[in-house]
Amino acid sequence: MSSVQIRDVRKSFGNFEVLHGVSIPIEDGEFVVLVGPSGCGKSTLLRMLAGLENITSGTISIGDRVVNNVQPKERDIAMVFQNYALYPHMTVADNMGFSLKLRGAKAEEISTGVKRAAEILALTPLLERYPRQLSGGQRQRVAMGRAIVRDPQVFLFDEPLSNLDAKLRVAMRTEIKELHQRLKTTTVYVTHDQIEAMTMADKIVVMHDGIVEQMGSPLELYDTPANQFVAGFIGSPAMNFLKGNVKVNGAAYFEGPNGIKLPLKSAPANSDGKPAVYGVRPEHFTIADDGAEAEIVVVEPTGSETQVFAKLGGEQVVAVFRERHLFNPGDKVRLKPDPGLVHLFDDATGKRLNS
Repeated sequence: MSSVQIRDVRKSFGNFEVLHGVSIPIEDGEFVVLVGPSGCGKSTLLRMLAGLENITSGTISIGDRVVNNVQPKERDIAMVFQNYALYPHMTVADNMGFSLKLRGAKAEEISTGVKRAAEILALTPLLERYPRQLSGGQRQRVAMGRAIVRDPQVFLFDEPLSNLDAKLRVAMRTEIKELHQRLKTTTVYVTHDQIEAMTMADKIVVMHDGIVEQMGSPLELYDTPANQFVAGFIGSPAMNFLKGNVKVNGAAYFEGPNGIKLPLKSAPANSDGKPAVYGVRPEHFTIADDGAEAEIVVVEPTGSETQVFAKLGGEQVVAVFRERHLFNPGDKVRLKPDPGLVHLFDDATGKRLNS
C-alpha cells in the first residue's frame, strides 16, 4: 500500500487544456472517489495515474517515487475497467491469474493468489467457467479478482458499475466497499454517479471543467458545499436554488421570486440588498403555517417517502417528506425551509456566502 500525490497536474491535447493544475493528496489506504459530469477530466486523470496518458506538466507520485515517466506495468497499480476486459477464451481462474503468469510467477504462486482472491469474492465455485457463462455482476467480480491477485499498491476503478442494472449496482457498491475495508489498499475510483461517491468514499473530489471544485468527506461536501456547483451536484434529489436578494430589516430574510420571503438564520456582513442564490435541500422543507405559499404540481410517492414538485414564487422546487401527506395537484400548501440548514451563494460567482 502507498499514498498517492497528484501535484499541479495539467493535461493538454494540442492547444486545448483539459486539466488545469489539479492537486489531490491521497493518503495510504484511503478510498478516494473522483466525481463530476462527463468531460470534467476525471477519467483522463485516472488514466494519467495509470500511465495510459502522458502528463503535460506537474507530478504524480506513488509512495516516494515520481511515476511521470514510469511504464504502466512498473507502477504497481491494478485497474478495473468499465467493460470488464476479460479474455473470453480463458476460464475465470486463468483470467484472474494471467497477470501473474505474464510476470513469470510460478504455478504454485499463481494458484495460491487466485484461490485467495476467489475466496474473498465468493468466486470459488466459478473458477472453471468462462466469461460467457457468467452474469454481469460475476464478470465484474472476476475483473476485481484479477486486480486483487496482483496485490498492488493502488487500485484504480474506472466507472466499474455503469454497465450493471440498478439493483446489482447497489449490491456491487457494498462488495467494493467491504473489499476495501478488508484489504485496506489505497483506492482511486472514478464515477459520474454522486450516490456511488457518497456511499463509498472516504474522500470525494468533485471535478468540473478540468479543476477541483472541492474535496472532503461525503458529509462535509453535503453539509457545507463550497459553491453552487458542488451543492447542486451532491445530493439526490438535487438542491433547490432560488434567485433573489438578502434583506436585513431587523431580522434577516431572503426575498425570492415574486417577492416571497424565506427565512435566514443570519445574514453575511454587509449583505443587505445583495443579489444571492438561496439553496435548500428537498428534505429540509417542512409544512408550517408561517411558510411561503406553494402550489402542488406533481406528487411522487416512493413508499418510504413522498417527493413533491411544487411552484414556490413561480419557480419549481422539490420537497421530500417522510410523512404520507394526501396531496393532490393544484393544492396549496405552505412550505418553510429550515433556516439553520439553508445555503446562500453569491449570485455572480456561485461561492458560498454563509458559514
